[in-house]
Amino acid sequence: MTSTAIARPGLTDLGPIAQLRAGRLGRRLPQLVVGLVLYGVSLGLMVRGDLGLAPWDVLHSGLIRHIPVTLGQSVVLMSFVVLVLWIPLRETPGLGTVANALVVGFSADATLALLDRPDGLAFRGALMVGGVVLCGLAGAMYIGAQLGRGPRDGLMTGLHRRTGLSLRLVRTGIEVAVVLVGLTLGGGLGLGTVLYALVIGPLTQRWLPWWTVPVDPPRA
Repeated sequence: MTSTAIARPGLTDLGPIAQLRAGRLGRRLPQLVVGLVLYGVSLGLMVRGDLGLAPWDVLHSGLIRHIPVTLGQSVVLMSFVVLVLWIPLRETPGLGTVANALVVGFSADATLALLDRPDGLAFRGALMVGGVVLCGLAGAMYIGAQLGRGPRDGLMTGLHRRTGLSLRLVRTGIEVAVVLVGLTLGGGLGLGTVLYALVIGPLTQRWLPWWTVPVDPPRA
């Protein structure tokens, strides 16, 4: 029996094979890569602004104080640690999951190698704000490519599904936990952390419809 696949305008929840068979890879793959590269750039901008980091990056910045790795390498390392936590949650990684684990960290290190910390507070504030805004855009791009959740997003959705708690509550709990661990390790908390927590959700939600690529899920 044959059927005609219908393009869906919103996000879909596809398995890794279905993600690749859903069409428009010529648009989706470049968008995924560009989104992940920009995500790493946004991390680097916030680090150089030195006014506070996103919750997970508080943890990453604390981690590098205790093991001999760069910030980007700590992002990659923690990504694979989180992927191990996917196993009991029965989350299935996709191409975007693996790409997220690798590309963001390497892009962050490249940005830090090219960009120095400015002296003026106004310039640092601009980097902080620019990093948060760029992160919202990058998140919308990589999610909209529909090629799999990032490791940290998958942890959130997996816990939501297994515990029955709301996504908002699960996300808040995870981010509070990683900030506390990061602070214990010596990570940096500041105004940027608060700004990120307040605006990253609305920014991503604002841009996501523009970057969501309609796909054609295979049907029986």
